[in-house]
Amino acid sequence: MSDRPNILYIITDQHRADWLGCAGHPVVKTPNIDKLAERGTRFTQFHVTTPVCMPNRGAIFTGRYPSVNGLRHNGLPLPADANTFVDILRDAGYRTAAIGKSHLQPFGHTPAVRTDEERVANDHFPEAKKCDGGKYTHEHPSNYETGEMFEFPKPYYGFDHVRMVTHHSDQCGGHYLQWLRSKSNNWASYRDRNNQLPHDYTVPQAYRMKTPEELYPTSYIKEEAKAYLAEQKDSEDPFFAFVSFPDPHHPFTPPGKYWDMYDPEDFDVDLPYEAHKNPPPQLARWKELMDQGEVPKNEQQSFMASTQQVKEAMALTAGMMTMIDDAVGEILESLEAAGKLDNTIIIFNSDHGDYMGAFNLLLKGPFAHDSVNRVPFIWVDPTQEGGKTADDLAASVDIAPTILERCGLTPYYGIQGRSFLNQIKGGEGARDFVLIEHEENKVYPGLDKRPNMRHLVTDTHRMTVYKDLDMGELYDREADPNETKNLWDCPESAAAKSSMMFTLSQAMLDAIERGPWPKHFA
Repeated sequence: MSDRPNILYIITDQHRADWLGCAGHPVVKTPNIDKLAERGTRFTQFHVTTPVCMPNRGAIFTGRYPSVNGLRHNGLPLPADANTFVDILRDAGYRTAAIGKSHLQPFGHTPAVRTDEERVANDHFPEAKKCDGGKYTHEHPSNYETGEMFEFPKPYYGFDHVRMVTHHSDQCGGHYLQWLRSKSNNWASYRDRNNQLPHDYTVPQAYRMKTPEELYPTSYIKEEAKAYLAEQKDSEDPFFAFVSFPDPHHPFTPPGKYWDMYDPEDFDVDLPYEAHKNPPPQLARWKELMDQGEVPKNEQQSFMASTQQVKEAMALTAGMMTMIDDAVGEILESLEAAGKLDNTIIIFNSDHGDYMGAFNLLLKGPFAHDSVNRVPFIWVDPTQEGGKTADDLAASVDIAPTILERCGLTPYYGIQGRSFLNQIKGGEGARDFVLIEHEENKVYPGLDKRPNMRHLVTDTHRMTVYKDLDMGELYDREADPNETKNLWDCPESAAAKSSMMFTLSQAMLDAIERGPWPKHFA
């Protein structure tokens, strides 16, 4: 029997750090996740490495920055030759499972990567690197159109057991869709937004679907996780299980009782647009679009909403979150029933946040703010006391080296994150700053170019610089924790700006690729 710990990593999608009961939220009910905080260490200053789904997941699994690991923004795959911390665990004898949303490869209908021939034919130019597009089709919808369960190659970024869920909310695909078809002859009607139940919500993307709670994606992931944990009961090998919920990411579609579990009037919009004293161009443009009654046709594009609409989004998101919490409770019961609770590290995290009403914004986008940059992170370790908080900085890119250090395994050369295991043990953190790389794959309102930004977060300030744009942001996190006054052009903040620029230069130098290890001097 191995003396290495099992690891159960539970992750949500698009979840603000303060949207948990244990983080002080006055309305949202998350008793099971709160119990994890009571048993473990809750981080209060845990930041993403990029506030976008795919690239931050790539940073989590590789411990490397998006500019280095190749998954810089949504729509790109994590290169097939990338090493992940899951590969290292697997090589050390761990049984590995990914249940739910992976999103390490694109899951849209267009090809994830064009072959060199396709690229030249369509774009009239080749890429700097030759590419085999066939390596990146595993999350493509075509794999899940039949009743035969699609089998992933082993290992899939280190995972041997994969139960894939793609997309979000009522439109989830992957293995979930194959399962849904097998469970109900009415499956298509559950996904037909023209067939939704009546409701009086006006916030965009609120759909009251007829999907029963037991057939919603959260329930599928819960049941698959419970089954996998039950299989570990008699195994002497350690396991790593990545359980990934695509909620509470929009659209807002909590099923059954979770739809009206919360009253919009119980929520407050305490940081309205008017709170920002000198809004940057994209924020001002979003306000203009809202006043004109325009809503983005692309559901993935952030937008500004009325106070009532924000409250509605909050209530529905809270329902989705409490459904996840209920699922977490059942998963933990299964872990205990398998006899593995006392030797299992439990991690709770999210891939990025959500504006969720900050300056009346919803979703996420190319406007940096604490609401999207900071995420929940809880680490429960059987060898450590619980009920603690860690207040020093840490980041998504640090997760891989921390897990490997805790398991007594040597990381691969070129890993860039910094282990925060010392924080879990009650010591100081490993960081004075967090570098957030942020590259979008399309143009947004208020910005005339596709945004490519770098955010730097320290204990005292947050700074943002934009590629090819004559603008920047600087906020005093101590005096202005809600980031409402941009000090970029303030003469009295020149010294702080200069210091942050120097730190940013050092952070970006630190993020440069170090591999491969040289075998000769020349």
